[in-house]
Amino acid sequence: MDPLSREYEKSLSSMSPFEIKNKLIALAQDDTRKSTATFLNAGRGNPNWIAYDAREAFFLLGAWAVAECKRVYTDSPGIAGIPSRAGIASRLEKFLADNRDSEGGRLLEGAYRYLVDKLGADPDELAHEWAEGIIGDQYPTPPRILKYTEAIIQPYLAQELGNRDAGEGRELDLFATEGGTAAMCYTFDTLQTNHLVKKGDRIALMAPLFTPYIEIPELDRFGFDVVTISANKVEADGYHYWQYPDSELDKLRDPSVKLVCMINPSNPPSYRLSDHDLEVLIDIVRKDNPNLIVVSDEVYATFADKFDSLLYRLPQNTICVYSFSKYFGATGWRLAVVATAKKNIFDRMIAELPQDKKDDLARRYGSLTLDVESLRFIDRMVADSRDVALNHTAGLSTPQQIMMSLFAAKCLLDTSDTYKQKMQAMIHERWNALWKNTGFTIIPDKLRVGYYSEIDMMVWAKKFYGDEFAAWLPTAHEPLDVTMRLAVEKGIVVLNGSGFDAPEWSIRTSEANLNRDDYEIIGTKVRQILEEYHQEYLASKK
Repeated sequence: MDPLSREYEKSLSSMSPFEIKNKLIALAQDDTRKSTATFLNAGRGNPNWIAYDAREAFFLLGAWAVAECKRVYTDSPGIAGIPSRAGIASRLEKFLADNRDSEGGRLLEGAYRYLVDKLGADPDELAHEWAEGIIGDQYPTPPRILKYTEAIIQPYLAQELGNRDAGEGRELDLFATEGGTAAMCYTFDTLQTNHLVKKGDRIALMAPLFTPYIEIPELDRFGFDVVTISANKVEADGYHYWQYPDSELDKLRDPSVKLVCMINPSNPPSYRLSDHDLEVLIDIVRKDNPNLIVVSDEVYATFADKFDSLLYRLPQNTICVYSFSKYFGATGWRLAVVATAKKNIFDRMIAELPQDKKDDLARRYGSLTLDVESLRFIDRMVADSRDVALNHTAGLSTPQQIMMSLFAAKCLLDTSDTYKQKMQAMIHERWNALWKNTGFTIIPDKLRVGYYSEIDMMVWAKKFYGDEFAAWLPTAHEPLDVTMRLAVEKGIVVLNGSGFDAPEWSIRTSEANLNRDDYEIIGTKVRQILEEYHQEYLASKK
């Protein structure tokens, strides 16, 4: 079937954009084989950079930890003991002093001193946790998160998510998970298992948003009644500002809405919530919907200036998911945390459940503790992640947790924000290259992060060629035709915005995984598509 036929494009429109992407890649690669074009995939948010000094520190620490194991005993073939705690801190300190000539060594020593001198870590306990953690010879203990991993990530989150004056940020409990996707699944699972939401309940999704948040509520297990809070409104000047009108946010004032999911900054179109929208959400909870559960995915927060998280502005209601994958070029490491305040509505709501529901939960979690009612929500999430029965083997692998700790330390020690400024400048440069070459004029906006772009072709159809052309376009082509044509004719992969509850004629590009010159090409080709549609329109008029 012709991939540019309306019939074929209609058949694809019900699929997830990430599944359509696989077909687009095949089509785009086929086009580049037949021409001199370069295959460009701007369809995924996987970055094309890494934070190398934290990795240097990781592998340096690993070499020391192996030596610690061999120090206990060695045997053939290649067998050693496990790290001994006695005197281990002094041996680590000597190792660190001997390796100050490398960036990784300096970062490792800085992380050690931060934990010991600023956070009060016991030196031998910390060194032993690091040795066993990076070697991976034990189950994660505690299973929720290692003691000193949690200790260093708390101030990191406080620094990056807007609690800048709170110091160590120890008002949070953290659960280390296998990336943000695992955190999503665990969150929905434990909320339902503990009767905080049930099948058929009304929940809200703040759109546009990452496709799994759209698809998970539709699964038969959940079957939620979904209310969409839309930022798709086109303002009077014809532009999208990607913020939420009060009339949309006011849908959350209805107490029948049990939960709201958001990505902040958004994915797509990569804007952070305005101060006004944050205040409206706080007002909604305080005045109208005090039991509203807020699930806030904040993986892109570190690309925004002076970001403010609802985790600190509305702590009792918020479940925050933060992933290290994008900022540090670490999607393959699968590193994330779920964060909740120590005092929260989830524990209170569980305590207020009717007795039959409490009895149900006592049966579920009874193998963990004699006092199930005192088991906190976040610890239930840990147990649920291994179907309770395997709770003793729960938790993110310890080497992953050590890597996470070093990423956090890197930013805590970077008091001049050099890394953050470089990351933001790189993303903005690529974003500017893309939009400059589309010829579309974008108004400066301090809320724009720029990790993704959401290009609404219908907006630009009206601005460049008028309402009559814009009305003709849907009669001649399917909305998916833009992404299909870019792949088939230009060798470029982007995602259809409709799969993210974005405007039907929009496309999403990632500014993370290609170089600046590539985005110049993509911008030019996007504009060409619109011009080709207009030429077709003019021919139809004749």
